[in-house]
Amino acid sequence: MLEILQYQFMRNAVVAAVLVSIACGIVGSYVVTKRIVSISGGISHAAFGGVGLGYLLGVNPVTAAIPFTVAAALLMGKITRKTDISEDTAIGMLWSAGMALGILFVNLSPGYAPDLFSYLFGNILMVSSTDLWTMLLLDLIIIASALLFNREFVALCFDEEYAEVLGVPADAFYLYLLSLVAISVVVLIKAAGIILVMALLTVPAAVARDFSTDMGDIMVKASITGIFAAMLGLWVSYWFNISSGAVIVLILTLLFGAARILKSLRSS
Repeated sequence: MLEILQYQFMRNAVVAAVLVSIACGIVGSYVVTKRIVSISGGISHAAFGGVGLGYLLGVNPVTAAIPFTVAAALLMGKITRKTDISEDTAIGMLWSAGMALGILFVNLSPGYAPDLFSYLFGNILMVSSTDLWTMLLLDLIIIASALLFNREFVALCFDEEYAEVLGVPADAFYLYLLSLVAISVVVLIKAAGIILVMALLTVPAAVARDFSTDMGDIMVKASITGIFAAMLGLWVSYWFNISSGAVIVLILTLLFGAARILKSLRSS
């Protein structure tokens, strides 16, 4: 396993895997508990519009995706909570619009988009040093938010009406949570791609929830689960020359199945 670390791109991939797993562990725990996985899927696909905008403007697609994805998340939250449009309709509309804008922006951009496939399906082996610094900055934002507002987020996730009784501005923190989901999606884009990002955001937390009910403990276990799956996925993808993002997602799926079996055996 250690011999693959002789290559710079593998060392970058390992660091990216840790940063990705931290984002998954923290935000994914809120997503799974609040049951907003479908909204997270809509946000992740809308992020493709930001990637396309980056190509059009000639800047790093990940950098361009940050404000675009956060704006899409806030718009989705506003529509689902402030209008009579049903949640699934709003998600489907913005999901499709984001993807359509991304395709349009790529078509309008000069030249060829060589890395477009990696943004759709992920390739953690192509993560650059600039990407790592961006991931680190976004992870610090996520960690700081969880430390400062964990009480409010927990109240919002478990019982929104009770949170309002406690004086928590539920709408504001809901939009803040969606913004953190958007930031996490941007962190995950290079690792798993837009198509597979929802699995990395939800499966580690779902596995952790089978063995704990404390939010902090769930976050730690989800992060550890993500790191294990990412490291194993990197090793398998390197030796068999296959897609790293797809392998990581499949490993997480197997871990989830094993966790459910173990939980059922313990309860029987």
